[in-house]
Amino acid sequence: MTRYTKTTMLLHWLMALLIIATFALGATMTEIQGITPTKLKYYNWHKWLGVTVLALACVRLLWRISHSAPAYPDSMPKWMQMAAHGVHHLLYFLFFAVPLSGYFYSLAAGFPVVYLGIIPLPVLIEPNPELKVILQTVHNICTKVMFFVVLAHIGAAFKHHFIDKDGIFKRILPIG
Repeated sequence: MTRYTKTTMLLHWLMALLIIATFALGATMTEIQGITPTKLKYYNWHKWLGVTVLALACVRLLWRISHSAPAYPDSMPKWMQMAAHGVHHLLYFLFFAVPLSGYFYSLAAGFPVVYLGIIPLPVLIEPNPELKVILQTVHNICTKVMFFVVLAHIGAAFKHHFIDKDGIFKRILPIG
């Protein structure tokens, strides 16, 4: 197998778009001063995107467990293969850590999550000001780590495509 499955490609690109949208919305909403209707709307959209990413991460992990990735070409150095595996494992961890830390941060702050405004998610912890501060920090750190890991992932993909020209990037493209 030299390419990822169509399902893997769909999950990859859908999650990529949602994660980028979540980053952008998170950056925008936190820049709005005070409590405004727009800011509250953006926070809800941010939470909904996070829940969607978490759900897709579950599907993606189950799919990945049952469907192996194509092997790297023999021309790719072993250290680079190990680095790629490490980045992919870190991304999978962050697919769960970022939305879960945000979910628990929201609960600790006393704001339950109602997905799409209609499906209340379980309130697993009570409001807790001390835990809120910790979870906010965890969420912010995980988000920043994810941001830089995503940039590194994109940079590596472009390097493979434009410099190495080894076909690695094309394995995840739905066309070509």
